[in-house]
Amino acid sequence: MARVILKKVEKKYPNGFKAVHGIDLDIKDGEFMVLVGPSGCAKSTTLRMIAGLEEITGGEIWIGDKLVNNLPPKDRGIAMVFQNYALYPHMTAYENIAFGLKMAKVPKDEIDRRVREAAEKLEITQLLDRKPKEMSGGQKQRVAVGRAIVRKPDVFLFDEPLSNLDAKLRVSMRVKITQLHKQLKAEGQTATMIYVTHDQVEAMTMGDRICVLNSGEIMQVDSPINIYNSPKNKFVASFIGSPAMNFIIGDIIKENNNLYFKFLENKLIIPSILKFQKLEKYIDKKIILGIRPEHIENKIYNENTISGKISIIENMGNEQFIHFTISNIDLISRVEVSKTLSLNYGDISSFYFNINKVHFFDFETEKNILL
Repeated sequence: MARVILKKVEKKYPNGFKAVHGIDLDIKDGEFMVLVGPSGCAKSTTLRMIAGLEEITGGEIWIGDKLVNNLPPKDRGIAMVFQNYALYPHMTAYENIAFGLKMAKVPKDEIDRRVREAAEKLEITQLLDRKPKEMSGGQKQRVAVGRAIVRKPDVFLFDEPLSNLDAKLRVSMRVKITQLHKQLKAEGQTATMIYVTHDQVEAMTMGDRICVLNSGEIMQVDSPINIYNSPKNKFVASFIGSPAMNFIIGDIIKENNNLYFKFLENKLIIPSILKFQKLEKYIDKKIILGIRPEHIENKIYNENTISGKISIIENMGNEQFIHFTISNIDLISRVEVSKTLSLNYGDISSFYFNINKVHFFDFETEKNILL
C-alpha cells in the first residue's frame, strides 16, 4: 500500500513567511502525480516535506497507513531522485546503485541481483563499471533513478530530475521514466511516483494526474486532459498550454436577444445555450475571455471573424504561431501550415474565433464561469 495523503499541510518559516497554506492532496496507490507550478510556488517544499527533509508546521502526512510527521526520511519508505544526481564521484555506477542496499546490510547476492535488474530496466548495464565523470548527464540521471529503484520504496520522489539536461535528453529521459512507471505497475511492484517540475510539457506528458500549485496553494488537481480543457481558474489556464492561452478583457452585452462579448470596438456573438444561461448575470459587467491559440483560425467565417495586424510569424515545421494584434491587444493563433493564408509582417488578415471553445473568467475572482 503506497497511498500518500496530505491533510491541511502547512509550512511556516521562523520569519513568519508562510510557504504552504494548508493543502489537501490524496495521491492514489500506484499513481504518477506531477506537482507543477512556477518558481516559488512551493512544489519542491511540498515534496521535501513528504520526504521528511523539511519539517511541517501544521497538518498531517500519511504514507500508506503510517502518519509520518515525526519519522526520519529513512523510515518513511521513500526514495528520492534529485536534480543534481547526487552520485558519489569515487564510486562506479554499480557501487552508487548498490550503496543504500549495502548500508541496509542486504545480502551480497541479493544486492547484485537487484542492481543488475535495475540496470537492465534503465538500459545502463554497460555503464556499471564507469564512474560519474565518464558518463553524460542523462546516464548519470539513469544511475540516480537506478539507485532509487533497487531500494524498492513505497514511494518514488522526483525533484526536477531533468532540468539539468539538454532538450533532446530531457525528452528521452521523460519517456524512460514514464515507461518505468508503467513497467513497475505491470510487474505488480510499488509504483507510486510524485514528480516535481516547472515544465508544463513534462507535466502533461508524464502524469496520471497533475496538481497545479501557485503561492503555496493548490489551484487544481485533475487529469492532464481535464486541466487543459477545463481549467478552474485563469492561473491554471495561463500556466498550462504552449503557446499560452490568449486573454481579452471585455464586457458581456445583450442586443436583440443575443449575447455578445464586446472588447473595444469589436464584438463576438455567443451562440451556446449553456454559456448563454451562465453568462446572463454578467450582462454589462467586465469579464475575461480566454481562448487557446489553436481555436483562433486564420480564415474568414460568417461570424466572429475579426481583422488583425500581423506582428510576427514563427515557423514550427508543420504549424505556425501567428502573432497579431487587434486594437493593440497582442494575440497568438496556432495553425497548420497547410491552412494558413500567405502572410507577411504588417499584413492585415482575418481571424475566426471559435466561440464554442472559449472560457470566461470572472474579472474579480478569476474563476472559470462556465464550469
